[in-house]
Amino acid sequence: MNERIRSKEVRLIDQDGQNHGVMPTSKALQMAYDADLDLVLINPNQEPPVAKILNYGKYKYEQEKRAKEAKKKQHTVEIKEIKIRYKIDTHDYQVRIKSIEKFIAQGNKVKIVVMLRGREMQHSNLAFDLANRFVADMQNLPVVVEKKPQLEGRNVTLYLAPQT
Repeated sequence: MNERIRSKEVRLIDQDGQNHGVMPTSKALQMAYDADLDLVLINPNQEPPVAKILNYGKYKYEQEKRAKEAKKKQHTVEIKEIKIRYKIDTHDYQVRIKSIEKFIAQGNKVKIVVMLRGREMQHSNLAFDLANRFVADMQNLPVVVEKKPQLEGRNVTLYLAPQT
């Protein structure tokens, strides 16, 4: 290990887990050298810092293994986007509802975009009606309206999130 222990004294824990109390760093280094192991700072922010005699390669490997396990267990929330037009057919609407239910069940957020093209901008009230219809149909699910329907450029957007 390239990092030096700069403190004059350390609180030492040996390879068997026994606490040796506060001792000079040079003596702790000698004990580690005699055991053919490394002296590693476990808690450098404490006064005096806590150091442990152990095999550094094995210690680093176990830390990486624990970090990998923790990363496996965490779930990242994605924003799933559903694009539709306000002239949507009833069957297509039902398909979109099913996919929203699936996304919410997986713990993802959903962004519903009602696209308006050309002269359809004059009928933006129909797009708002459709967005509000989605909100009404989602009442029975554990869903929170994160952002109410609003006009963003040529689209009406609505954000839904799973209830926590």
